[in-house]
Amino acid sequence: MPKRYLSSLLINYRGSKILIDCGEGTQVSMKILGTGFKTIDIICITHGHGDHTVGLPGLLATIGNSGRTEPLTIIGPEGIREIIKGIRVIIPYLPYEINIIENPKEIVEVGDIAISAMELEHSISCLGYSFYVKRKAKFNVEKAIENNIPKILWSKLQKNEKVIYEGKTYEANMVLGDERKGIKISYITDTRPILPIVDFIKESDLFICEGTYGDEEDLHKAIKNKHMTFSEAAKLAKEGEVLELLLTHFSPAMINAEEYKKNATEIFRNTIIGEDRLVKRLNFKE
Repeated sequence: MPKRYLSSLLINYRGSKILIDCGEGTQVSMKILGTGFKTIDIICITHGHGDHTVGLPGLLATIGNSGRTEPLTIIGPEGIREIIKGIRVIIPYLPYEINIIENPKEIVEVGDIAISAMELEHSISCLGYSFYVKRKAKFNVEKAIENNIPKILWSKLQKNEKVIYEGKTYEANMVLGDERKGIKISYITDTRPILPIVDFIKESDLFICEGTYGDEEDLHKAIKNKHMTFSEAAKLAKEGEVLELLLTHFSPAMINAEEYKKNATEIFRNTIIGEDRLVKRLNFKE
């Protein structure tokens, strides 16, 4: 749309960047925000439709032009290898390797972030993603003293490193307290509101969900095209006991999504309407 870009989300945590989807114009918004391109570690693609992938060729080329030489990982549903192979026809030369993880069945670890995926219900193979930012356990001085840990080792053990000192092995659990709750972000688009989503998004700090149709009278279109209405997304948020719902992926026929916001807030109060270059900061809670 003239005043609305296509799907994309960037997560930035301690210098690690994860990009989710790459619709046309994604790198323009990134340039406006000044996020940089070189340090993207992983790109997660939900599915192969053009409104989620057409920005990839230009972005991958720009990443190469930024001087990147380290490998880049792309995660996606069944068929992502063929998509990347097709894209590479117009960008055959990149100064970095692309590692592809197709339809992951296990959690992918990126530093302190754990990435999970689930199969959604769309017109083609499509994945939803959950990102859990782990929080390090707090250093426990009393525990360190009780276990007779030399002070010279405290900082290394706090970083979760195992240390051998004067013939004895010391481990992080000898100085660290209980595990602390991290931050969970869930990203669900494009799909019908299937039951497994509820457990997948459970207790997310931020639940980003498609709201292709705001008007309840468009439910038949949502069913036909394998999408959701605002109210359906809100019901998932409520059942999943999330803290906040961010609606996105609006139909081109819906000019002003704010007009239909009440269809979501009547079910799940803490709902916001996504907009281009919206920036949110999530903090760990005690």
